[in-house]
Amino acid sequence: MERNELYPVFLKVSNLNILIVGGGNVGLEKLSFLLKSSPNAKVQMVAPNYLKETLELASGHDVKITKDVYDKRYLEGKHMVVACTDKEDVNVQVYQDCREKSILVNVADNPPFCDFYMGGIVTKGNVKVAISTNGKSPTTAKRLRQFFEDVLPEEIDDLVQNLNEYRKTLKGDFEEKVEALNEFTKGLVEKKPNQED
Repeated sequence: MERNELYPVFLKVSNLNILIVGGGNVGLEKLSFLLKSSPNAKVQMVAPNYLKETLELASGHDVKITKDVYDKRYLEGKHMVVACTDKEDVNVQVYQDCREKSILVNVADNPPFCDFYMGGIVTKGNVKVAISTNGKSPTTAKRLRQFFEDVLPEEIDDLVQNLNEYRKTLKGDFEEKVEALNEFTKGLVEKKPNQED
């Protein structure tokens, strides 16, 4: 059985410089996805043309619109790049240029040319759940995202806030605090009925 070996991380993209190459529908989708999760992301987009919706979305955020064809000079100072033009040769060139400069890159709809995937995300206050299908089925990730949006209660953020306050009152070293928090929160996980009964 194939196994998902991706390592999940949550990036503070407001501390990073992101480039999106492409101004069409996929570029709009990638920008929307990024800004929905991280409204303070710092993004530059490069494309000769943009959808009106992209320009409107960009105007309310820290997004620099550059009307130009891709050139590797746009990679300077970038930490992460998404290539989503409708020209496969341009996307592959972006990938190769990024690999040369050790910049994380995602070529939309082309898993072999991706260092990372933009999975399904559910956010409830401070709680964020990311879903990956290892690039195999974005539709499944979308359905799982909808499922978790329904299942996770809105009050989960209150619980997180309260546990954070409780954690601040704990005395002792790190290990003792973890033990106290584990004891305090063990009731949150439903126990399976004993199958030996």
